[in-house]
Amino acid sequence: GARLLYSLPNFQNPTGRTLPLERRFALVEACARLGLPLIEDDPYGALSYRNDPLPKMLNMNPAGVIYMGSFSKVLTPGIRLGYVVAPTPLILKMEQAKQAADLHTAQLTQMVVYEAIKDGFLQTHIPTIRKLYADQCQAMLDALQTYFPAGTSWTRPEGGMFIWVTLPAHIDSGALLKEAVEQHVAFVPGAPFYANEPQQNTLRLSFVTVPPEKIRAGIERLGKLIAAKL
Repeated sequence: GARLLYSLPNFQNPTGRTLPLERRFALVEACARLGLPLIEDDPYGALSYRNDPLPKMLNMNPAGVIYMGSFSKVLTPGIRLGYVVAPTPLILKMEQAKQAADLHTAQLTQMVVYEAIKDGFLQTHIPTIRKLYADQCQAMLDALQTYFPAGTSWTRPEGGMFIWVTLPAHIDSGALLKEAVEQHVAFVPGAPFYANEPQQNTLRLSFVTVPPEKIRAGIERLGKLIAAKL
């Protein structure tokens, strides 16, 4: 009874995980066989730290994949401007739905993005933020290894903005957050990310807006709070 399949293949929010190449081919093949539209939401794909991103599913089946991108993650968060690549008949229907919802995206915002990228700025900007985010990600991974107690685990993303942490089963990250904020440390509890049966012992960390020295200090404080609950 499904009407479409939604995927976030690159450095997924909240876990930072990446969909393997063989899984991408399998999804594209299955959706094509079933006549099921496949949404490929890719706001983080350009933020790969090690290599070029894996091939887009859009290129595997342009007629069956709806590709979505965003300037919010590679240009500036406040711009809130995205784009869609899809077959023309679907784009025309989406235009109608957009016009019914809010007429159109702010023209000034679109003009600002156009002026910012028209001369190739993104080609130099994206490698810069890749390096910055990669360094900050590594700083957080190193700090987690140093300060988090045994019994905790975390993902090791190869791009994007997030690390997903799993705590010992008896620790509620929502309650932990209240204590962490008192120590001037914040994170996102994991439970709201679940559609069903939320795991209360999970949380999402983000490293892209904080310099390495503050990352280390924050992870050390958080590690002590977790250790006190063991």
